[in-house]
Amino acid sequence: MKISEVLEKVAAYHPDLGPDYNGCDGIKCGDQEKECTGIASALVPNVDVIKKTIELGCNLLYVHEPTSYLTPDEAGWKADFKCEVYDEKMQLLSDHGIVVYRDHDHMHAHRPDSIFTGVLKYLGWEEYVVDAGKTVPFGHLVEFPEPRTVEGINEELIKKVGLHGTRYIGRRVDKIKRLALVGHLYPGAFIPETYKDGYYTDYSTEIIRAMQNEHIDAIIPGEIIEWNLLSYIRDGISLGRSMACFNIGHFNWEELGAKYAVDWLSELVENKVPVTYVPGGDLWNYQLGGVR
Repeated sequence: MKISEVLEKVAAYHPDLGPDYNGCDGIKCGDQEKECTGIASALVPNVDVIKKTIELGCNLLYVHEPTSYLTPDEAGWKADFKCEVYDEKMQLLSDHGIVVYRDHDHMHAHRPDSIFTGVLKYLGWEEYVVDAGKTVPFGHLVEFPEPRTVEGINEELIKKVGLHGTRYIGRRVDKIKRLALVGHLYPGAFIPETYKDGYYTDYSTEIIRAMQNEHIDAIIPGEIIEWNLLSYIRDGISLGRSMACFNIGHFNWEELGAKYAVDWLSELVENKVPVTYVPGGDLWNYQLGGVR
């Protein structure tokens, strides 16, 4: 089976985003007309992932996040200066004949969302989902049968995602019953900043509304800023509420979506080529100070 045939199956599996689609998805390097020796599914095509792909003998690296370090993530380096790290990475890919294919927009356009599905599946929380995208905009609401402590959820995330540690807001002993996986918290994300009839709203504001009205105790967000929603959670804790935010990082948070891709990619290729999940590894290290 050629790599191009694999990618045709993927295109048929995902929703069609139309003839005018001009997003980040697509081939970033390599010859898709080669026979596929194996597929490595990873969230990010970092150098360690590429080395593992080579070790596995795979020549299709199927990823969700950028190959270049530029937001548009076009094939090739588009800034007006030479990037030596990028060049060395691309040379490594070229030397071993690896095709890098990015699947970002189509994964999120899929119903159910391919990334959220993987996160929930491999955290073991699928049966606890009580709402997807309605109660919490662009998010999934989970309700545990019995409350879990902040410390216990931290330990679960470390173990199941493969983290060096967690960064969180909350008291370790506080009990969490309802938790929401939410999108990225930065200005302009998902819901644009809007004034209407003298009232302001944006994505973080709508999450605050959902947390208050739906009695949501905790969130796991993607990207973060600290001055709005996270400050609300911190103040709620100071006022005696059991609240928490588990800020495990964008790449770590979505890592299990790349693991889930192995499930459906294997079905698409009818197991005619091996498909292997390659963890990207925790981006962050932690050094504790004297104050905890």
